[in-house]
Amino acid sequence: MRFKSTLILLSIFILLFVAVYFFEFRNQGEKNTDDMLVSIDSEDVEKMIFRDLGQTIQFQREEEEWLITNPIKARADKYEVNRMADDFSSLRIERVVEAEPSDLEKYGIPQREIELFIKGQDSPLNILIGMENPLDNTFFAKRADETKVVLIPSSLKTLLEKKVFDFRQKDIFKFDSDQAKSVKLRAQEVQWEAEKVEDDWFLRKPVNALAQNSKINDILNALSNLKASAFVSEQKQEEEIKDYGLDKPDYEVMITFPVENREVHFFIHEKDDKVHATSSVSSKILQVEDPILSDLKKEPSDLRDKEVANFFTWEVKKLQINKGLTTLILTKDEEENWHFEKPELQEANKEKIQSFLRKLEALESEEFVDPPLNLVDIGLDVPQAEIKIWTGGEEETPEEVIILIGAEDKDSKKLFVKNDRFQYVFKVDSAFLEEFPEQAENWKSTPETEKIEEKD
Repeated sequence: MRFKSTLILLSIFILLFVAVYFFEFRNQGEKNTDDMLVSIDSEDVEKMIFRDLGQTIQFQREEEEWLITNPIKARADKYEVNRMADDFSSLRIERVVEAEPSDLEKYGIPQREIELFIKGQDSPLNILIGMENPLDNTFFAKRADETKVVLIPSSLKTLLEKKVFDFRQKDIFKFDSDQAKSVKLRAQEVQWEAEKVEDDWFLRKPVNALAQNSKINDILNALSNLKASAFVSEQKQEEEIKDYGLDKPDYEVMITFPVENREVHFFIHEKDDKVHATSSVSSKILQVEDPILSDLKKEPSDLRDKEVANFFTWEVKKLQINKGLTTLILTKDEEENWHFEKPELQEANKEKIQSFLRKLEALESEEFVDPPLNLVDIGLDVPQAEIKIWTGGEEETPEEVIILIGAEDKDSKKLFVKNDRFQYVFKVDSAFLEEFPEQAENWKSTPETEKIEEKD
């Protein structure tokens, strides 16, 4: 009995394949890729209805955005819905299959329908879509107001197979991270606070220190771009908040937006290898991807800016070094050449100065020493050297950076260095001491160095 049923199904498939093959090749001469089934401006599409087996999805344009109005009310993924509007408002005919079909069922029409509601038109434009052509994966289709059956591109396949979730906006927590002015993170093992001052982020707790802008921005962007892998609750209830552990979350992040006069709280919890999130400004609970946790687990020390001085070598216009009884003052002219102002006017060795500045620019802390400081113990009560640099363009007020060089820890080969801008101290590789000139003669330009520079 089972063999007989299989044989019948196989016979039906063969007949269907032969019919499709016949229509495909019978109409090869009719192929005209310039023909369009629909040709309208996608910007004129105000509303769309997509009917598929077992689902009806309705989209409504709202200025530059799209809303899903049925079967749920939610913001749509603008990219996905715009793609649908673009593809079906400019729908190419791959081939005309039959001009006056007597039977639409053999093409599976309609399995799906797309209705386009166009600005200024009373009736929607209805596109009926049938089965997939097994020969080249195109789709049989026709307009409701026309008789001909055509084949439309196979590239529509992924779009036609999408469900409601695929069309939803996944990053519903999105915010403008540039407008954030403070961030507080509370977790069982990690707690810190940061504040933005002009263009720089500073940690305020547990230590007062310059933060690395990119690290704080990475956290803000990760939160703003949190994408739902599932919507587990549309209207969160107290019981659901408890069920997903969001009443006592692993991570709570508070972000302030002074311009908007608001504070947004994020609550994130991992349970049974799934990460769930909600916010104080959303009614929804999302299941999200877990990479967000790697950003939130960062210790305050990982967020600190390790650069001793933040500048670019090419921006430096003036340099002063005080070391012992020696004072060197050098300036750069418009042709990027360096000259001594002190101890005497003389041309300086450009390559050596730039090498020194590059090493200073790249100098990074391997460890921090935070207040309270015992300056005597680290040699900063009377620094062994002082570096001053002035940076800025021609029309800018020069910005002064002062670096103090303290004692060297001979055992660890670390050097105590302080940027006058901060209250804390950096410990860096003491090899930097080798970059200091012993005297002015070390950096003076000689005929030999001038020949080398001209050759370069």
